[in-house]
Amino acid sequence: MTKNRKIFNSIIYSLLFLVFGCKTGKVKQTTIGLGWSNNSVNTVKFRKNALTTFNDYQFIAYYDADGFLVLGKRKINTKNWEKVKTFYKGNVSDAHNSISIAVDGNGYLHVSWDHHDTKLRYAKSKTPLGLELEKEVSMTGREELKVTYPQFYNLPDGNLLFFYRSGASGRGNMVINSYDIKSGEWTQIQQNLLNGEGNRSAYWQACIDDNGVIHLSWVWRESWDVSTNHDLCYAQSKDGGITWQKSTGERYILPITIETAELAWRIPQKSSLINQTAMTIDKQGNPYIVSYWSENANPQFQIVYLDNGEWKKQNTGFRKTAFYLGGGGTKQIPISRPDILIDNEDSNKLVYLLFRDEERNNKISLAYRNLNKKNNWKILDLTKRSLGQWEPNYDINLWRNHHKLNVFLQEVTQIDGEGLAQKPPTTVSVLQLNKLPK
Repeated sequence: MTKNRKIFNSIIYSLLFLVFGCKTGKVKQTTIGLGWSNNSVNTVKFRKNALTTFNDYQFIAYYDADGFLVLGKRKINTKNWEKVKTFYKGNVSDAHNSISIAVDGNGYLHVSWDHHDTKLRYAKSKTPLGLELEKEVSMTGREELKVTYPQFYNLPDGNLLFFYRSGASGRGNMVINSYDIKSGEWTQIQQNLLNGEGNRSAYWQACIDDNGVIHLSWVWRESWDVSTNHDLCYAQSKDGGITWQKSTGERYILPITIETAELAWRIPQKSSLINQTAMTIDKQGNPYIVSYWSENANPQFQIVYLDNGEWKKQNTGFRKTAFYLGGGGTKQIPISRPDILIDNEDSNKLVYLLFRDEERNNKISLAYRNLNKKNNWKILDLTKRSLGQWEPNYDINLWRNHHKLNVFLQEVTQIDGEGLAQKPPTTVSVLQLNKLPK
């Protein structure tokens, strides 16, 4: 079969999926274009962000079939996407080399892409709400030669934070840069916040609440082998990332090390503990961290959260299939890393998990329950067919400001240990769920 024929068949299959592949009424999808699908680089969980909303506009980023960086935007609640295929490319053969985006308080789009222990790649849009990028530039000129896992975070005042790892797996440190919208300049506020001391590295997830408090959690890894992940730790900052403290208010002496870190939950090595998942906060500012690990032979999605100053855990317990997580490179894993969101506008506290599981034919699934009641987890499949090795990434700003769930969607294939499939490009779309189940 010719390459063009494969692409044509892929388009037809994707369109049929858009028409017939999801539950009608509640779930909708809008199509953007065709994306690289030979690995999971467009859908890895540690993207911050694949989708983001600023005022009335939603932005998206992905690699196309040839590895070019594509940017798009639309007015929210519309179907028409404006797209720009930039002249920037990424090493799409490595699933670590994902794209992260954010829009600052002045409306400028910031993009970072193509990193795995490599030189920083970063550019900003030429105009507010624009998709045309300026040339690549340095941020601060410090700790920019071995960058991995770039992540943008929005602060309530319109400024940005940029997190990344400097160094390599098992011996990396966490760097934080801060962007000021008044000066248009980046400064490095943390050169080594989570110090692996040359023996380990921290794999983190973070969120920022409406008061600007930064909530940070992480697991430690002792080597390149994912089986050496262990322990879930926590810190918070109330001044934009300058000083850090424990949940008790005790101030950290920086950098934070394995000896000084607050332990939210003890998890031993070889527990099939995954890294780089997600966290969120409730209305009271309590952090909720979602991950998965095994307490026997069967990894389960687990939620660790702060309640009246005490760390607690919810084991979802609905998975049936055992597996063991170990080895290096991007893995082909039976389940995705989960994402989490909370709806507690009234007396109820509804927790939602987005995930994929081979038990459910790798569909996009939404698990939910009311934490204030003694009820079981319910699960709703949002698609009817497999999305391969997709992992969730939803528009955090749209959920926070409009209470609508928009999820980056693409069917991808990930061969274990950084392998590449031979697949035609697949449709990149946005799944929309305007009303979540109760």
